[in-house]
Amino acid sequence: MARTSDRSYVVIRVVVGESMGLLRSALCAALAGEEDIEVVAEVTGIGELPAMVRRHLPDVVLVDLASGVPEPVAVIVEITEAAPATAVLALSDRWGRCLVEEALTAGAKGLVGKDEPLHELVRAVRALAAGERVIDVAAAATALRPATGPLTPREAEVLRMAAEGLPLKEIAHRLFLAHGTVRNHLSAIMRKTGARNRMEAVLLARRDGWM
Repeated sequence: MARTSDRSYVVIRVVVGESMGLLRSALCAALAGEEDIEVVAEVTGIGELPAMVRRHLPDVVLVDLASGVPEPVAVIVEITEAAPATAVLALSDRWGRCLVEEALTAGAKGLVGKDEPLHELVRAVRALAAGERVIDVAAAATALRPATGPLTPREAEVLRMAAEGLPLKEIAHRLFLAHGTVRNHLSAIMRKTGARNRMEAVLLARRDGWM
């Protein structure tokens, strides 16, 4: 928890969880360069964060909501349950309506985009340590925007079944579609989401509230 330094100001203890090495180094350098902030730990895998938070009990923890990580907000839930006094600042390179809602519901007190200037992130850390909430403009706009997306209702339905792990034949059977039609829908879904495979398409669509 925050402690008072010899210079009579409160030192904010921070744990940084970021998968990208260069960004993590930049974040840590920016934070450690402030007299009132101390980076007590940094990790590459967000799965390591709950244990690290229990060990250090920081005032603020930065959590990377990487799109390639299944259920990243589950980590936020674990952190808030393990250390209720620690404020979670969630970072993302792209906000989707679903991701914003899930992160806030999980207990995140701040949402900041990875493309924000480092001084804005430092400001957000101080705000959270002071008991405030911080949501950047992009995340706020996403939360207020209607849940629309590029997928047609049929494509969303196909993707929901693909999320259950069903093979093409079973999806076609359930939706009364030809095998080739289902394959065409999946190809369109990959193209529209920019995903490399079905699982990534599911993660991206869920993050952006398209299914």
